[in-house]
Amino acid sequence: MAEAILRHLTRGGVDVRSAGSDPRPEIHPLAREAVRRLFGLDLSGQSPKSVGALASERFDYVITVCDRAAAACPTFPGGGERIHWGLPDPAEATGSDRERRQAFEESAEDLMRRLRAWLALPEVARRLGSVAEL
Repeated sequence: MAEAILRHLTRGGVDVRSAGSDPRPEIHPLAREAVRRLFGLDLSGQSPKSVGALASERFDYVITVCDRAAAACPTFPGGGERIHWGLPDPAEATGSDRERRQAFEESAEDLMRRLRAWLALPEVARRLGSVAEL
């Protein structure tokens, strides 16, 4: 969800990669539904990737969104800034279909708020120029 939201907010102006510490074979259907319903975004073309697959790449920023991911995240070359947002994993939500759907929507909305706030930081805004849509 974060990859699609950040790509949308920057109008594709930054190279965004998303990976997990224990990726599933497919993106969770409720994640797809949440970003489509809330923001009109389509996750087509995205697929779960292992963080190990990106370990040799250079990044300016590495944002982890759950504690398990932060603990498993490798050190990337180039010394990019690491940022951690300890969010609950909506895939671990239990309860009715409605409650599970709500967990994904809350997570997507939280990611949108945090990414907008991060993009508005003077250092980040200066680095990205006018690509961000806040």
